[in-house]
Amino acid sequence: MTGAGARMVQAVDTELTADSVEWCPLDGRRHLLACGTYQLRKPDGGLGAQSQSGLDPDEPQIRLGRLYLYSLNDNSTQPLVEVQRKDTSAILDMKWCHVPVAGQVLLGMANASGSIELFHLVGSEESRFKLQPLSSLALEENCLALSLDWSTGKTGRASSRPWKIISSDSRGQLHLLAVSEEEPRLQKVVSWQAHHFEAWIAAFNYWQTEIVYSGGDDGLLKGWDTRAPGEPLFTSERHSMGVCSIQSSPHQEHVLATGSYDEHVLLWDTRNMTQPCADTPVQGGVWRLRWHPLHQHLLLAACMHGGFKILDCQKAMEEGQEATVLVSQALPNSLVYGADWSWLPVHSPQPIRSWSCLQSDPGSRPADVKVAGGLPAHSFERIVNDDGEGPAKLQSGVEPLPENRSKTGIELAAKAAKPCDRDTHVEGVSSDVSLLATCSFYDHALHLWKWGMTWAEDHEDHSQKSPKSVAS
Repeated sequence: MTGAGARMVQAVDTELTADSVEWCPLDGRRHLLACGTYQLRKPDGGLGAQSQSGLDPDEPQIRLGRLYLYSLNDNSTQPLVEVQRKDTSAILDMKWCHVPVAGQVLLGMANASGSIELFHLVGSEESRFKLQPLSSLALEENCLALSLDWSTGKTGRASSRPWKIISSDSRGQLHLLAVSEEEPRLQKVVSWQAHHFEAWIAAFNYWQTEIVYSGGDDGLLKGWDTRAPGEPLFTSERHSMGVCSIQSSPHQEHVLATGSYDEHVLLWDTRNMTQPCADTPVQGGVWRLRWHPLHQHLLLAACMHGGFKILDCQKAMEEGQEATVLVSQALPNSLVYGADWSWLPVHSPQPIRSWSCLQSDPGSRPADVKVAGGLPAHSFERIVNDDGEGPAKLQSGVEPLPENRSKTGIELAAKAAKPCDRDTHVEGVSSDVSLLATCSFYDHALHLWKWGMTWAEDHEDHSQKSPKSVAS
């Protein structure tokens, strides 16, 4: 363990192996968490073993998925409450749109049927939130849709319209889609061949949304101008294995993070893609990367068998050093595929630091909300089979709702939970304590974590005091 570590608040059994977790970024809905699952089922009905990636498109098994929607409340020993579950095709990736579209909150999904699906959020606290299908578009025949990204990721700034989605598939292709404001429906704009093998990831440059990046199982990182996608803007062989995670910084122009099966996180200045600014080993294949919604130097990495890492990238970008690993959290007998920061950090006034090496105008700063009271101490129990084989059973207080439970029972469970205060904004304010969620294969688990920046600072100072709490 590096640094002071993160505190587990809750563990939830997702029943199927979980590979995608996404907190809603929109005001008034930031207490909502979506989790997607991917499970191979053999033709004889048994559950198949996952490959290293778990996502081999040539495997003959049936791919099952389930979409979960949870609500976070702050006055219970069971903070996450399941409010919906929906069986789907296996889910490879999910992203919330960062802005309302025609007044609707949208979730995009990439699935094993080779389609991108849009869901819109309906309901309220009183009537129970629910995700309903809105639009679906098949990318190609006989492929898996592997990833998607919205063009709306630039924090606190208006994005160009129509809003766009970039997606990648198992045949190495990229697909640019448009979502109109008048009628939120998916429309294909252009598709092109980007990689020789699986295109594991595609992502926008949030500051110039005509530019997208892609990573493939061929070990290549590429940049593309979607207005003329015939030839890449650049091709990098800097990663030594398949590139499976990319995210443009929503806070600082020209900053890009990439991750690979080679177990390295690279930080780039997009004005010079010949060599990365920093190279940090993380002891695990990097399946997902997430910049913190408020602290522009913090990067969360889902590192498969290496658990998850929290990196401080400030000195890495300023001085070309390795990023500082603030947290290295191992999860034995699991592969962490999904990780995301909550947009509901505990409030604490502190100015936001900026990277002096980047000369772009920082513009407006993201504002976040104050949680009315801190989360309770974690309450969970992990029970392992006596023979030591098979997945662990998780008892977290959030009992997965059986298929035959009445809708009234779900509504009562959701209504009994008081959601976090999520509409109070303080401009230019930082937070010491953050919530994050991870999900993983094999143990089919969703974990809720709490982590404080001051805990890491206290650890570095060799303080003998217990970690400082800034929860109100």
